[in-house]
Amino acid sequence: MGITVQELTYYPIKGCRGVRVEAAEAGVAGLAHDRMFMVVDAGDNSFRSQRKLPGMAAVTAEVLDDGAGLRLSAPDVEPLTVPVAFDGSRVGVTMFKREMGEAVDQGDEVAEWFSEALGAKSRLVRVRPGFDRDGWGETPGKVNFGDAHALLVTSTASLDRLNALIAERGDAAAVPMSRFRPNVVLTGSDEPHFEDRIRRMTVGEAEVAYSVIAIRCNVPLVDQVTGRRAGPEPIRTLATYRREPAFEGKLSFGVKAAVVRDGRIRVGDAVSVTEWGESVSGTLNPPPGRGHVG
Repeated sequence: MGITVQELTYYPIKGCRGVRVEAAEAGVAGLAHDRMFMVVDAGDNSFRSQRKLPGMAAVTAEVLDDGAGLRLSAPDVEPLTVPVAFDGSRVGVTMFKREMGEAVDQGDEVAEWFSEALGAKSRLVRVRPGFDRDGWGETPGKVNFGDAHALLVTSTASLDRLNALIAERGDAAAVPMSRFRPNVVLTGSDEPHFEDRIRRMTVGEAEVAYSVIAIRCNVPLVDQVTGRRAGPEPIRTLATYRREPAFEGKLSFGVKAAVVRDGRIRVGDAVSVTEWGESVSGTLNPPPGRGHVG
């Protein structure tokens, strides 16, 4: 049958729960509506993340009217529906201590809602009109408020291998793919981590190119349903076979990719790999780039 798309997920608000869909438009900065919004610290406007606030995983954002509104829900707070401000009051925001320029503040009502939901003074911002941010790596591409790239691509074969190794330890349950927060999940190959070797592929109507191997932080320890830390897996087992010398021994799972031709992607679409390369996992020869891609 060949390689196909098994899952598609976009994340309207960086760090919050993903939305699985049957089809999505892939544009230059990723799937439609992906990481257009970001929660920031109300004091210094630095981005908030599950790295420090795992409860963000339990915050659901439903995109309404093709992006004109948001319906928000989270445990122990009343749901909130708000219109989206595409422009207006702006604040300078940072990610990983890097300046991201100005973003559009979404107002006091939603700021108060997030502050209550997360137990930390927060505000919600959206990418400003004309936002143009480069990724990095072999094919840099563009990105909204994702860590550094338009798409995160994983495969069922990679997860199956990881869970088989977890099972061998006998003291932990299998982990779901949601722990890794991918945009596109591929299936149809029995080779674990075959996605590491894909350099260019057509996915439905879109064309996607490899940027860099995906280095993981501590977010895979977070249960993406409850918003609670549920470690030590999968990090403990990944550490036994997916350490990357080129990235100071950090762990990898999946790859980051750029969209080089816009188009619609559907679950079940055939994937045609038009260029293969060598896996860089475990080598001392990283692709061009810099920094953390967690």
